[in-house]
Amino acid sequence: MAKCSYEVNEQGIALLKINNPPMNALDEITMLELEFSMRQIEVDDRVKVVIVTGEGATFVVGADVNKVRNVKKAQEGRKLTSRAHEIMNLIMNSRKPVIAAINGLCLGGGMELAIACHFRIAGDQVQMGLPEIMLGIMPGFGGTQRSVRLLGAEKALEAMLTGKFIDMNEAKEIGLVGRVVPQADVMGEAEKLAKQIASKGQLAVRTIVEAVMDGGRMSLKEGLDLESRLFGRLAESEDKEEGINAFLEKRKPAFKDR
Repeated sequence: MAKCSYEVNEQGIALLKINNPPMNALDEITMLELEFSMRQIEVDDRVKVVIVTGEGATFVVGADVNKVRNVKKAQEGRKLTSRAHEIMNLIMNSRKPVIAAINGLCLGGGMELAIACHFRIAGDQVQMGLPEIMLGIMPGFGGTQRSVRLLGAEKALEAMLTGKFIDMNEAKEIGLVGRVVPQADVMGEAEKLAKQIASKGQLAVRTIVEAVMDGGRMSLKEGLDLESRLFGRLAESEDKEEGINAFLEKRKPAFKDR
């Protein structure tokens, strides 16, 4: 059985599941299958939105500790983390919106996976954290960089230097998750958001994601220049004509994503 795979429903929503019991750890095979799945999703014309979740009652709990234990040389450590960065970057840089449906414990590499996604919806009983310091190491799947950009330096450092578990009241307060819902409603809320996005013109959806994700790594001037270029690109699209005509004619648009 695959440790990571996806299925696409009729609305164009891909459900990408991590299935590596008992804790859905990101071992080498799981990471390779996650990479393969994301590369397939990028070229799968059926997919409009992605939901990432864990099989069972856990989201993802960390990387493969035994693998890390066997890393003895600096070069080996750099190789391990560089590969992980490549895979997490596939998620962050996807033009198809990626929603993390955090259905259970989300620690270490699991939290790093979640914060690489564009949206995070979590159950009210979930705990998150970056406890690598307890092992004498540090986050290496992008956690030191993405957490500070998401939470600010103080909150990111507190999470990493204490290794504490973060409950959902604090997670919502500091912006670690966007929505906290009853535990049983996590997938329902993720699917609701995914359906809303999937119903829109996908050319505009992907262009907005590009503007936000790429522009966020630029200066304001560079970001505004990018916005202008992307807006100009959409101005020539069939979807722009259809969207405006539908609005003026008071009907639902029939976007063709071109």
